Amino acid sequence: MMNVMRHLRVPNKSVQDVIVLLKDNDLLHNGMRIFPDSDGKHRLIPLSKSAPYDLPSYFTEFEEVIQQGKPDERANESWWAYLSRMIGEDIVREHGESWPANHEFIGDIMIVRINEEISSYKEEIALSKMASHPKVRMVMEDRGVQGELRIRDLYPIALRKDSEIITREISEEMCDTRVLVRESGKSILCDPRRAYFSTKLQTERLETLRLAKELRSMLARPLRVCDPFCGVGPALATLLGETDLVGRMLASDLNPDAVELLLDNLRRWDRRDYPTEAKKISRLHEDRIVGVADATKLHEDPSISGAWDLLLVNLPHRTVDLLPTLVPLLDRTGTSMIRGRAIAAESEIEDVNEAIRKALPPRLQGTPEPTLRIKREYSSTLRLCSFEAWIGPAP
Repeated sequence: MMNVMRHLRVPNKSVQDVIVLLKDNDLLHNGMRIFPDSDGKHRLIPLSKSAPYDLPSYFTEFEEVIQQGKPDERANESWWAYLSRMIGEDIVREHGESWPANHEFIGDIMIVRINEEISSYKEEIALSKMASHPKVRMVMEDRGVQGELRIRDLYPIALRKDSEIITREISEEMCDTRVLVRESGKSILCDPRRAYFSTKLQTERLETLRLAKELRSMLARPLRVCDPFCGVGPALATLLGETDLVGRMLASDLNPDAVELLLDNLRRWDRRDYPTEAKKISRLHEDRIVGVADATKLHEDPSISGAWDLLLVNLPHRTVDLLPTLVPLLDRTGTSMIRGRAIAAESEIEDVNEAIRKALPPRLQGTPEPTLRIKREYSSTLRLCSFEAWIGPAP
């Protein structure tokens, strides 16, 4: 029987981004191949059988075609198969859903969360994952985010060195966690042990891009973008990838390590000179204000306050509390927008919605009230959510 199925026809330069997004949304067909289109400029990416007829908005720019699929006969054996051979199927079945079925790739690093119940099998888990993913250089255990700077506590479990996999006595010198991640046509230098970064937020960044383009259409000019929790700059990378979307830009973070990596990124993205060391926030170019800063104090600077069209609030644990000190950064002489994330218990989402609305100026007439949308589980009781608020001009 012919495998006639749905494919997305994607320009070669966008293929990797689309693959990541499809995987993040469980829309990629795992058993079929991605293959070149007849024009040589596009690739056809197979959609899963469960993909809805109306795909999420960030896929609609790509043509959907019906094409005979090509089975992926080169697929690697699953890591479950390797694990079963190492420790036995009985033990695998015994611990059921405790095994880390999911993982995150940051460059050639794989990050996994391991339940205490199966912590004695860390080495076997890492070896199985690496056997199934031969391009992975290092597997690290995610022990959570620590401190105000949201640094991940990552512990190396296994390291691939030449043809050998090392699982014990992995020294700090061997653990190079600086990696380049390709996203939205930009190379993002990051180091997950020095600054928070998650590839799983790429969908959020593309939604922000869509909203920013709407705002630009309203204002009929490039946007003045303020990202006071910028980290290494992944949200800015997505926005800067769109021609004539960003005019002036403020990028700051409390973490000097994050700002140091950001400066390296901006040097490549902007193709301009930037310092190599992170310093207190300052105007590095006429349209670029960059540096280390406490976001809650930015509004005290008259050259920064009241100057921005789009405000990004990416500190989900504190978003609601911080909004009163961030709102003064917006230019209230015209339409502006706040795009943010928040963590909330599902049972308290309506209360958080009300708190966000009370902290914000009146919304733009004809736009919906800011409302949290659940994006994924953060823990057994908490949900990671996002929202946007269209703010109207001050009377």
